[in-house]
Amino acid sequence: MTESAAPKPDAGAPQGKRKTSGLQQAVFWAITIACFVYLYFRLRGAADREGVPFGTYLADVFADVAWIPWLLLMVAYSGLYFMIDTLVTTRALNWFIKEIRFRDIMPIRASAYIISVFNEQIGKGAMAYYLNKRDNVPGWEVGSVMLFIMFCEMFYLLTWATIGFFVTQDSLPEVFGLIPIIAAGAAIFLVVWIAYFRGKILPGNGLRDKRILHAFKLAKPWHYGAFFLLRSPALISAVVVYTIALGLFGVEASFISMLGFLPVIFFAATVPTPMRAAAITSWVILFPENEGQMAAFGFVQHNFFILFNALIGLLFWRRAQRELFDK
Repeated sequence: MTESAAPKPDAGAPQGKRKTSGLQQAVFWAITIACFVYLYFRLRGAADREGVPFGTYLADVFADVAWIPWLLLMVAYSGLYFMIDTLVTTRALNWFIKEIRFRDIMPIRASAYIISVFNEQIGKGAMAYYLNKRDNVPGWEVGSVMLFIMFCEMFYLLTWATIGFFVTQDSLPEVFGLIPIIAAGAAIFLVVWIAYFRGKILPGNGLRDKRILHAFKLAKPWHYGAFFLLRSPALISAVVVYTIALGLFGVEASFISMLGFLPVIFFAATVPTPMRAAAITSWVILFPENEGQMAAFGFVQHNFFILFNALIGLLFWRRAQRELFDK
């Protein structure tokens, strides 16, 4: 193609995208900086109260962790999470697109964890590309299933946060009292959302026919309930694992109290801040008497969980490459 024949780019659209992306990055970096400034002063204050230098305080915190049991615990948990995550993805694809076997989803679900180290959304986009190439599944339809999964995950966490609130409300901070109010509003939204995509509301509106919303148009109310049931073992196992892991960091917590805390912290972990700064800060806020242990725990628990998942991805990487390119 000659230079004169090349299509001229739309200068306005890319510029708008760059401005939006730049603003989002600025917001997330501002949140990250605020989190780490808060953490620094909290940890500095804890070191001063103990009368030791800041570096010594942190070194002592990490030295007191039972690392070998923690490592074995997290490896087992990552493997369990991978199986549950793959099952949920397989069932969603089977519901809305075509029958694909669990073992055939494992390589791409695992390989996507490698990309998710940098960006979870890009990791899901890689799954769409993979399934399009290997199984001739339309990329837009796979993208719609990924949107359905992300949408349902928010309501799944909110449901468990609500359950946790009513089970442990006496031991939760006062601000957690907003959870039932938020849950009630979300329930109303979900009913309207399902009614719209079932054609009960605004039947002549064409938005529901967009290919990227394919899964929502096909979804029936039982699909949302089935997603919750399939995904819930991940949260229940996380409550057990995180409670035990906290003990290995020298902090005592009950399974019941963790049921109230963990869904909210997982919400914070979805905020795309570098090194999961929002989640780390949440641990320190919720356990103010153990600033050093909770900062270390939050940093190690969330970031190494992502690393462990990426290591699982490496185990399947060669198979994924072979299925994608050796055809």
